[in-house]
Amino acid sequence: MKVGYARVSTSDQDVRMQRSVLTEAGCERIYTDEGVSGSKAERPGLNEALNALQAGDVLVVYKLDRLGRSIKDLLKLVDRLQEREIQLVSLTEQIDTTTPQGRLFFHIFASLGQFERDLIRERTKAGIKAAKASGAAVGRPVAVTEEKIRKAADMLRGGVLTMQEIANRLNVGRSTLYRALRDSPEADALRRYPDKKKAT
Repeated sequence: MKVGYARVSTSDQDVRMQRSVLTEAGCERIYTDEGVSGSKAERPGLNEALNALQAGDVLVVYKLDRLGRSIKDLLKLVDRLQEREIQLVSLTEQIDTTTPQGRLFFHIFASLGQFERDLIRERTKAGIKAAKASGAAVGRPVAVTEEKIRKAADMLRGGVLTMQEIANRLNVGRSTLYRALRDSPEADALRRYPDKKKAT
C-alpha cells in the first residue's frame, strides 16, 4: 500500500496541490500537517502516517523537505523506515527506494550524514585541544577550588569544626571535600579533624 504525507509550514498555505500529486501517484491514504514547521518535533499527521504503514508499504511525499528540514532528522526517519521494511518515494527528487538506484542513493545519503557527524566530532576534539593548549578551562568546573581547600585545612587545624560542618560552610559535599584535601598539599590537616574515622 502507498501512504502519502503532505505538509505546509504556515496556516495560509494549502496542501491541496500536494494531495492532488500524491493521489495521482497512487496513494490510498494521505495524511497531512498544516501550519506545522518541519523543524518541530511533534507532527501529528506524520505520526499517523507512520503508524498506518506496515512492512512492504511505501511512504510517498511530494518533496523530501516535507519530512524534515535537516539531514539529521531525515536520516533518523529513513533508518526507522528501513528497520520496519518500509520504502520511501519522493516525487520531486525522483527518489524511489523500491528500486536499486533509489537504494543506492540512500546509502550514499546515509554515508554523507555519517561523514557530517564525523566532521562535527573532529571539530569538537580540535576545539577542546586548542582550548587546553591556550590554558582555557575545559569540562566541568572544579567543585573544590584551591582557595576552598586552604580554608578547609585551616579550619581543620583549628580542631573545632567537623568535616561535615566545614563542608556545609564551603557549600561542597563532605566526601568531595575529603578527597580534594587528601590529594592536595594540605593533606596533613586530615589528621587533626574530629570525625576523621567516619570519613574513611
